Amino acid sequence: MNYTASKKRSYLSFVLPAFVIYIGVIIFPVIFSCALSFVDWKGYGPMKFVGLGNYARMFADPVFFIGLRNNILIVLISVFGQIPLGMLLAYMLHRKMVRHADFFEVLIFLPITMSAVIVAQLWNRIFSPVGILPSFVRLVTGNQDFVMKIFENQTFAFVPIMFVLLWQHTSLYMVIFLANLQRIPNSVIEAARLEGASEGTIFLKIITPMLGGVIFINSILAISGSFKSFDLIYSMTGGGPAHYTEVIAMYMYNTTFVYQNYGYGSALSIIIIVFIVASILLTRLVTRPMGQD
Repeated sequence: MNYTASKKRSYLSFVLPAFVIYIGVIIFPVIFSCALSFVDWKGYGPMKFVGLGNYARMFADPVFFIGLRNNILIVLISVFGQIPLGMLLAYMLHRKMVRHADFFEVLIFLPITMSAVIVAQLWNRIFSPVGILPSFVRLVTGNQDFVMKIFENQTFAFVPIMFVLLWQHTSLYMVIFLANLQRIPNSVIEAARLEGASEGTIFLKIITPMLGGVIFINSILAISGSFKSFDLIYSMTGGGPAHYTEVIAMYMYNTTFVYQNYGYGSALSIIIIVFIVASILLTRLVTRPMGQD
């Protein structure tokens, strides 16, 4: 009896500190933000209860829908761009389809080790009116008056950001897939090769189902990271021009800390959480046929 009680106290001594930190850092801020989303508050003075007024204002705000559209685009490029490309690169490196695979592994992984601010400044130099890309276009076309105006286009202003996100974060998923590919016995692949299966068939019919759980975890990482996108976009465009490249997290930051509207900013944060949870549940439903219970 004393041994059981001592064992429970030992477990509690390990779990309780982490649980208290989790409550203080995660649960309490979410509950407090949820409460703030129903009030009008500037961060000082009395709070004015407005009910669902902040949410009604949000869904009537065109800037919110611009940010939502951009967040959805990031989710799409992450789930259907970064993850498949990372998996394909990992398979090619694992199967030694290219020479000097170790060198290419390091080269591909390099972007994720760089600061988002540095990456933003690097690609700004490429896409700027006097950058490398416009200079290359002028050289190829002979049109010396060509000026890169993609950031001034409401429809395509977000395209360079999506490309940079694809370039920077694909390597993370590549490494995760590469580590899990090393756990698959080579005998499985060799048996398929003896049966006459091509590399494409092995990749799609054997490797992909076996990595179904990893794809699900990577999808969760991609979705949660997509709705938290801030540093790269803030450093690259600042959300401009005219909110064309703004995401919900950036809009929430400006609303809360620049314009000191804590109620509306809290409502935006709650919406971010709702979209993340809904996207993860949808991803779990989609990946269930790949081996999810």
